[in-house]
Amino acid sequence: MYKLVKPLFFSMDPETAHHQVTGGLRKANKIWGVKSAVKSIYSVTDPRLEREVFGIKFKNPVGLAAGFDKNAEYISEMAGLGFGFIEIGTVTPRPQPGNDKPRMFRLVADNALINRMGFNNQGADVAAARLKSLKERNGLIIGGNIGKNKDTPNEEAIHDYTYCFNSLFEYVDYFVVNVSSPNTPGLRDLQEKEPLTKLLRTLQDLNHTKHIQRPILLKIAPDLTNSQLDDIVDIVQDTGIAGVIATNTTISRAGLRSDPKLVSEAGGVSGAPLTKRSTEVIQYIARKANGAFPIVGVGGIHSAQDAIDKLNAGASLVQVYTGFIYEGPALVGNICKGLLAADKNIKAGF
Repeated sequence: MYKLVKPLFFSMDPETAHHQVTGGLRKANKIWGVKSAVKSIYSVTDPRLEREVFGIKFKNPVGLAAGFDKNAEYISEMAGLGFGFIEIGTVTPRPQPGNDKPRMFRLVADNALINRMGFNNQGADVAAARLKSLKERNGLIIGGNIGKNKDTPNEEAIHDYTYCFNSLFEYVDYFVVNVSSPNTPGLRDLQEKEPLTKLLRTLQDLNHTKHIQRPILLKIAPDLTNSQLDDIVDIVQDTGIAGVIATNTTISRAGLRSDPKLVSEAGGVSGAPLTKRSTEVIQYIARKANGAFPIVGVGGIHSAQDAIDKLNAGASLVQVYTGFIYEGPALVGNICKGLLAADKNIKAGF
């Protein structure tokens, strides 16, 4: 079915298509019987898919990566498609429009996207209010991906992250610190050892003042050198945060076959061109840390085998976004079925 409608969606601007799909799904779910029908078609339920990672029980290891539902608007709709967890955001303290449009481009020949969205979102308080109003979660795990506003200097970034942390704390199950997006000027400078250690330590200290602690994860770029990845491993262990999400989008344009005009657009590349590199980063960190902390694998997952490769490399959970756009809603169930069929051969995360 998705193959039939995909050309229509791909004829639209990517952002327009996104709003058409999510808005259409919301309207459809209000029709009696549609929500349960969608769930029965796309969700795969099996106790063997359940995972406990950083103290949280996931009904399956396949999540929706941040960026798709920035403002916590489509939690129930996406949950019906079989996701084991959904990560909202990136959320900033104050609402911001993001970068000028157009700011997302399809590289169809590469099964990829370029985006330079720039943390467009309605602000942490709006996201928190939506999460608070959720009527039922049915075991769905929700993560909060947090960042800083574009006009906040890096020297004051800690205040933005702590604001988002406090605003979302009661309504999410884990946090992700995003310092790796290439679309907010200067943000990736926060990945350097000294500022990153300070930021994560501040958040972890704040975490320890709460009545219950939330796991804090760090989302990293695929463009880091091995030396920088060594620093990341040290920082995670020194600060005591729960783990790493590997990886965000890449600024590399190596090997892309799409129209050079599109390829030259500024922004981060996601999708199939990232598959190999993100898996390499997962494997490097897992070996360097000797399995000391969990890794969530994301980047170029377009099939069950892509997910299995990331689990074998050392990931405990996986997330999809661009693959979901190219392959359609059946991707989540196909991954779950593939994991069930291959679970004896998966070394990590099972």
